[in-house]
Amino acid sequence: MLKLLIPSWLLDYFATLLLMYLCVNPDSPLAKTTGITFEFLILTFELRDMILDQNTLHTHNDAGIKLHQQQLSHIRSVTDNTDAIIEKLRAFQVAIPSWALGTGGTRFGRFSGAGEPGSLEEKIADVGLLHALNRSSGAISLHIPWDIPSDAAAIRQLAADHGLRFDAVNSNTFQDQPGQQHSYKFGSLQHTDKAVRKQAIEHNIEVIRHGVELGSDSLTVWLSDGSSFPGQLSFRKAFSRTLESLEEIYAALPDNWKVFVEYKAFEPNFYSMTVGDWGQSLLFANKLGPKAYTLVDLGHHLPNANIEQIVALLLQEGKLGGFHFNDSKYGDDDLTVGSINPYQLFLIFQELVDGMDARGMNHARDLGWMIDASHNIKDPLEDLLQSVEAIQLAYAQALLVDSVALEHARNNNDVAQAQEILQDAYRTDVRALVAEARLQDGGALQPLRLFREAGIRKQLIKQRGERSVATGL
Repeated sequence: MLKLLIPSWLLDYFATLLLMYLCVNPDSPLAKTTGITFEFLILTFELRDMILDQNTLHTHNDAGIKLHQQQLSHIRSVTDNTDAIIEKLRAFQVAIPSWALGTGGTRFGRFSGAGEPGSLEEKIADVGLLHALNRSSGAISLHIPWDIPSDAAAIRQLAADHGLRFDAVNSNTFQDQPGQQHSYKFGSLQHTDKAVRKQAIEHNIEVIRHGVELGSDSLTVWLSDGSSFPGQLSFRKAFSRTLESLEEIYAALPDNWKVFVEYKAFEPNFYSMTVGDWGQSLLFANKLGPKAYTLVDLGHHLPNANIEQIVALLLQEGKLGGFHFNDSKYGDDDLTVGSINPYQLFLIFQELVDGMDARGMNHARDLGWMIDASHNIKDPLEDLLQSVEAIQLAYAQALLVDSVALEHARNNNDVAQAQEILQDAYRTDVRALVAEARLQDGGALQPLRLFREAGIRKQLIKQRGERSVATGL
């Protein structure tokens, strides 16, 4: 295939001419037939300028390459199959949620950051920046109606320009929106009023339509439905009404789509949740059909729940659909992945790798991988860089586990040896393997350090202002 190489200055020259033409002729046939507008070109110039300068990236990598090669040489000398592990790491992508790109908050308050993305286009630019740094954030997950695209084709192209695809789309029936006819105060898909249920069903079907336009292939449904006091509702009838509602949503799925039923132990309801644990989610998924799966959010469990066992059993049943990664100390804390209990994260990945390999599944494509966190006091982009790194580290450590030796120890009831095998993998410093995967794909050796060295947040503040607030929060 012949590739035509055009100098960037020449592209800028023609783009500038086009910009001047559209400024004078905003209703021209060119604008109407191509969909290119003056505002779109302005945004394109701004987004291009925000993308990390390649010279800065190369300078950063050159400064750290000698130490990296030493560390990589060491782990290669003590570890087998490092090339295969690096290839798996390169393929493994973690979706970034559109709602996590701004400062989060609690019921006590929210302390907004600066330079937050105020539009879907700016959110895509931020995810593109993350992906340019770590080469492992190649997807974005939208929350509807927080991030409804006004022009799906243009948004899809913008994402592609940043090397991104659209992951699962997420519905929202846990909030009342402006102009909404019926309230979700007492539930949505479980509600006693059929009109409320119909409204929630139609919203989910609308979300599917948006997802189809963007090239997504899955819908995540998380329900805040439940009760806060004994006697408030009938558990059986709430379950039945929810199932009937989900069946209508399921019927609207395109043939190649999946629906993920997410569960949560408590909050915002505190006596019961209609999808309160993995068993209830699995019941719904089994009753709905082969396109329905359970989604596991790490923070949606009671303290000390054995999430790795849950993962193993859902994989065995062929009903694990995906993950929302975060970390917690007490409940749905939505903290940085791996910041509280990195060993648990490793154990979860060990079960994931073992279970997926047993079923012949592709690690990168056959499950949905996404972060779902709230960055209340950290810079959201720094937090997301740390979370993706923690996920990659846990995955790499799980790939180091000697599964043959582990199975032998289990069959011989050698408890101490089984523990040693797992902890030997967990205690291995795999940062050089993760960095090498980034480097081979054109990313930064140390993404967070480069983010700070390049003054990325200062650039965003300069463009967006000190008081910009992310949409949807």
